Amino acid sequence: MSSGLVADMDTGSPSTSRAPLVQAQGVSKLFPTDGHSKVHAVVDVSLDIGHAETVAVVGESGCGKSTLANLIIRLHEPDEGTILLEGTDITHMGPRKLRPLRRAMQIIFQDPFASLDPRVRVGDAVGEPLKIQGLAKGAELEERVAQLFELVGLERWHLKNYPHQFSGGQRQRICIARALSLNPKLVIADEAVSALDVSVQAQVMNLMLGLQNEFGLSYLFISHDLAVVERIAHRVAVMYLGQIVELGSREQVFRNPTHSYTQRLLDAVPIADPRQRRERPLITGEIPSPVWAPGTGPEIVIHAEVEPGHFVAVE
Repeated sequence: MSSGLVADMDTGSPSTSRAPLVQAQGVSKLFPTDGHSKVHAVVDVSLDIGHAETVAVVGESGCGKSTLANLIIRLHEPDEGTILLEGTDITHMGPRKLRPLRRAMQIIFQDPFASLDPRVRVGDAVGEPLKIQGLAKGAELEERVAQLFELVGLERWHLKNYPHQFSGGQRQRICIARALSLNPKLVIADEAVSALDVSVQAQVMNLMLGLQNEFGLSYLFISHDLAVVERIAHRVAVMYLGQIVELGSREQVFRNPTHSYTQRLLDAVPIADPRQRRERPLITGEIPSPVWAPGTGPEIVIHAEVEPGHFVAVE
């Protein structure tokens, strides 16, 4: 998908009245294998994220969702393409120049326990970004951290506890508090609720939606749970083997899934009522590999606009 194609999109989401907050334009990322082959993790992907907009990226494990998120936040360096933050090219920006801009982009990882150092009190973990950026210290720092805890539904006395003293949902709230500590404009949620019980998922999603309404946050929501995506997303991008094969508003993708892979994803959603189930054709054949020999690579998909703002890879 060319960057020009993405720039012309108008899906009726909150981003359409302003220039995008983040623009990924033709980004690609290859990883070497033990031999000379390469894993084509992300291939020529372009994606915009608007202000106060939630863009969900869905697909099976290994399709490149998390790699794309890490490219956007500059945890990985892209091999090709550009990343723009409010019109500023941050693709190859050095650490010193990038440091103040990192306040605008934060990430919540999948496993809240692994995201927190078990030796560090959670109050110190949430306050660390403020100390590193030189934004607060001493009593002011402790007060700001306490306010963040209250914002995400935790108590002030929780500041002195360690990660193992919290439930999974509480730990994820702590990670959300840490992500919000620098007042970011974009929060990347990489499978942020997949490790939680269904009831706790609902609580965390309600918290994220409330924070978005209050602070105008933008979310890049990485998930394979389509029920969660249908609840939280404004737009949905479907990834397959490192490329976006369908992109549109939530209603367009769920009401009119056009690409065969999107249709298979939706067909795989469990249906509790046996009267509403239907026989699905079994998927046969070998699972495609993203590993390509030297000098070769996947064919770059071409997108067609099947309805305004709804783009589908031509099969």
